Amino acid sequence: MNQFSAETQAVALSLVNLITAWGLKVIGAIVVLLIGRVVAGWARKLVRRMLEGAKVDPTLVPFLASVTYYLVMAMVVIASLSMAGIPTTSLVAVFGATGLAVALAMQGTLSNISAGVMLLVYRPFRVGDYVEAGGNAGTVNAIGLFYTLLTTPDNVQIIVPNSVIYGSTISLSPSKRSTIS
Repeated sequence: MNQFSAETQAVALSLVNLITAWGLKVIGAIVVLLIGRVVAGWARKLVRRMLEGAKVDPTLVPFLASVTYYLVMAMVVIASLSMAGIPTTSLVAVFGATGLAVALAMQGTLSNISAGVMLLVYRPFRVGDYVEAGGNAGTVNAIGLFYTLLTTPDNVQIIVPNSVIYGSTISLSPSKRSTIS
């Protein structure tokens, strides 16, 4: 019979303890990740149903539902990494710095998105209204998150960035006000 030395037995025992301790942490982290993904999906559906029930503009519904999903998933990933024993404080700091860098790089785009949200929420004009805004005049065909689509009286379509419209005076022609609500 071949017998293990005391040193080999000690290494094998410490290896089994290490695998047991880390294995349970990794399995727990994976379970949290899977359950969190399901919860994030439920949160997305719940937000979508609530916004549709509140008759929020259809352009905002998928955007806000996706934002909800990704925020919940970010929290779930951080929680699962923490459960696995990975220090998350530096990771959160890196995410914050990356978010700041991306926000600065996309400043114009984010400006258009925030102006689009404000136009959709406060509704200074609606689809079908004749407006003068941002140095352009025409009938509003669509109000999106990034731009507003106008059609001029001579049937030319103009795409105007929302930040230009929101940052300027908006003149609404009362005689051509839309009856669409």
